[in-house]
Amino acid sequence: MTAYMTEALAEARAGAAAGEVPIGAVLVLGGEIVARGQNRVERDHDPTAHAELLAIRAGARLLEQKRLERATLYVTLEPCPMCAQAIAFARLKKLVFGAYDPKGGGVDHGPRIFQQPTCHHSPEVVGGVQELAAARLLRDFFKERR
Repeated sequence: MTAYMTEALAEARAGAAAGEVPIGAVLVLGGEIVARGQNRVERDHDPTAHAELLAIRAGARLLEQKRLERATLYVTLEPCPMCAQAIAFARLKKLVFGAYDPKGGGVDHGPRIFQQPTCHHSPEVVGGVQELAAARLLRDFFKERR
């Protein structure tokens, strides 16, 4: 589990180097990384270009499937409500995230998307994997910009 999160952290660092908020994601199926994503909001001028969505989109295209029922998504920060809903729509088997996001999260905080009666699919969720490294990356990124 930590090896995949390490890969997601590498994606986040690459995003930070490009001026993006450092959030990275990898989509894993059958023990292999099938897609990667890092925030591209600034580069693409797209408020929906979150790491999770980009990894899900890339994985779905590669596998030619709209549902990724056996896949696990590793992401460095608790997904926002938009990304949590996309995870539900993609029918991901499992979500693993690093740092918790009390302000903008949509899984363990905020609207808790997977717990809503209107949510048709809830993946297995594991939070706090390499939490300190993920939180430090975000904290350092924003500290440099203040």
